[in-house]
Amino acid sequence: MPSDHVQSPSAPAALRRSRTAALRRSRTAAVGVLVALGLTVSGCGLLGGGSGDRPAAASLPPETARPGSAPPEEVFPDAPTVKEPFRGSPALRWADGAAGIEVPEAKAVGSFSPKQVAHALAAVKELLVEANITPATLRGEHPKAALDLLDPLQKDGRGLMEGGLRKPTKDADPVMLFSRFDPTETRVLRDLVKTRGRITYEKGESDGELLIRADFSFVYPVVKVKTGEREVDRSVIRRELTFALYDPEEYETTPGKLFMVEWAMSSGNDDCNRAPDGFLHPTFPSDRIARPDASAAPSGEAVDPYDRSKSLDDMPQECAETTRG
Repeated sequence: MPSDHVQSPSAPAALRRSRTAALRRSRTAAVGVLVALGLTVSGCGLLGGGSGDRPAAASLPPETARPGSAPPEEVFPDAPTVKEPFRGSPALRWADGAAGIEVPEAKAVGSFSPKQVAHALAAVKELLVEANITPATLRGEHPKAALDLLDPLQKDGRGLMEGGLRKPTKDADPVMLFSRFDPTETRVLRDLVKTRGRITYEKGESDGELLIRADFSFVYPVVKVKTGEREVDRSVIRRELTFALYDPEEYETTPGKLFMVEWAMSSGNDDCNRAPDGFLHPTFPSDRIARPDASAAPSGEAVDPYDRSKSLDDMPQECAETTRG
């Protein structure tokens, strides 16, 4: 590592997850059952920064399948700076914001026409954008546009998130679906987001059930509200989500609205010690140097928050150290 860069201790990583265990179905109802498991991932940050401009990194082609390995480590990892907030990160080559959420070609599935499948895919993309990229959501505002895409009949889906936004709990924490930063503590630098992932779809257990799966990682350069842009770090959020569109001829559902079937997330650079309050809480290198015991002690194997080669089911399930941020 160049001598003008100082590496801080790695922050504890936490993997927060929430996943529905099953979907109860009948001819007239479809209700999701959520089982919540609390965990959290914190990113490794660096102090200092390089000097001089660099050529723009070539963008990666879209992700069409699970990669076979994690992105390679930088030989000399650089710290993020205000000018180059993704320097030293694999996300430098990722797409910007909504451009990284590509929708596959819509084909007929079960009782759903290509037009209906296209509607569902577009709704999932819109939800991902509204929940993880829209500046108002990142600032901690109420994500009404995202909620309106979910079926109001699902009390442990949309209803659970609405309740969590009013009063967050371990079992109903809005960050399980929304990337929200406490506006009194942290802000996303220039509302920048890097995105990588894929959407797939398939027929469910009946012709009247369309399942849409989304696996995406979002990288946010963050700064402290009180100190401004003196120090930049990154948060890496990965989400595995499954939504369902139901045929109203077969299920009691709101036509065109999505059900939340299962959801899981890992949060790279999110303080393991904080009680659920509906926000992500990044820590910064200076915090970790000044207050080494401020976050929960990491345990288990270290986690690479950029590793998309494994399902979240195969990642460590406890607060753990991250290898990079």
